[in-house]
Amino acid sequence: MKVEKLQVDKAVGEVGKVLTEEQRARALLIHALQEIQKAHNYLPEDELKKLSRKLGIPLSEIYSTATFYKQFYFAPRGRNVACVCTGTACHVRGAGDILEAFEQEFGISEGETTEDKSLTLETVGCVGCCGLAPVVTVNEEVVGEVTRERFSEIVRDVRRRK
Repeated sequence: MKVEKLQVDKAVGEVGKVLTEEQRARALLIHALQEIQKAHNYLPEDELKKLSRKLGIPLSEIYSTATFYKQFYFAPRGRNVACVCTGTACHVRGAGDILEAFEQEFGISEGETTEDKSLTLETVGCVGCCGLAPVVTVNEEVVGEVTRERFSEIVRDVRRRK
């Protein structure tokens, strides 16, 4: 998404007729943040500055909104995202070992991205697949009952997708 091409009135539509100019701009903020992240895989500072000028919303308020939601990222993410479930069932069935195996295999810690941007490693409180514990999601694909062998398959898949 090109921030410069953002048309506030067109994007808000008919409801915009009853909103103030400020309300129309704020109505687009989340959508604009999502589109910027979709285009860049994170929220680059220069794009947020452009958005601030375009919508007339202070940069501090844009950051305030973006940091409220866990879905927004402020650093480049990997082309692949592995997320180790650390919920109770996964914890009991070895999620810690899986997380450690990822960290050793890729040389990064939880919350980091490899230098070549091939992988971002994250954790999540619960994926909701407790019966499949331990669970890892890779690019939103759920991989259950992760064993050492399954872990090796995951690593091969991630390296293949480089």
